[in-house]
Amino acid sequence: MDLEKSLLRHLLVEIKLRYLLLLGCVAFLASHLSAQPEGSVSSNAGIDILSTFLESTLSMSAEFQQLLWDSEGQLVEEAEGTLEFRRPNRFVWSYTVPFEQQLVSDGQNLWMYDIDLAQITVTAIDDMVTATPAMLLSGEQDILNGFEVIESFNYEGRYWVELQPIHLESDFRTILLGFTLGDLSAIQFVDGLGQLTEIEFSRVELNPELKDDLFNFIVPEGVAVIGNIANSDVL
Repeated sequence: MDLEKSLLRHLLVEIKLRYLLLLGCVAFLASHLSAQPEGSVSSNAGIDILSTFLESTLSMSAEFQQLLWDSEGQLVEEAEGTLEFRRPNRFVWSYTVPFEQQLVSDGQNLWMYDIDLAQITVTAIDDMVTATPAMLLSGEQDILNGFEVIESFNYEGRYWVELQPIHLESDFRTILLGFTLGDLSAIQFVDGLGQLTEIEFSRVELNPELKDDLFNFIVPEGVAVIGNIANSDVL
């Protein structure tokens, strides 16, 4: 791997960690989603749809495709993989393309494992300033405590709810959650650097039985660990 590719790879890793530290550029986002909205509805309707989904969904598994655009509208990365989450604060977000990565929350720590680089970055959940998109879905806190519903609208058969963070220190400017027939089918968000991430879910299963072992991250032998660990017994 040459230096340029290595630096790009590290940049993409940092981008993923930052957006997982959720789950000007608003016009760019709007051009992708709502240039010709089919119909706006009240933010209260958006709250109802979001609340119903969160209250009725204790776990979820899905496949996903992800696009990352820079602030100039250039495509930076295409990725895909799988997601499993279970409340509270447990999830496995696995990338298979363009390279293998695992993002795992065991309820105490958020682990980001780059398999090819043999490197792990870990952050104690209690030390995290902002929630990740996955934690947005899997967390035990009321989402409306940290985000304000700006608007809701229908576009191409999908119902969108736009959220903006209440706290200024958030890494996100805007988050949109897309629902199809009441089920979560997409997430889109703009981060503090003006980058847009689009995530499309498929093969969604709601409330599957997910065992504890799925979320217990075991550090492979010989892999470097960077960061603060809430429970050192995992090493």
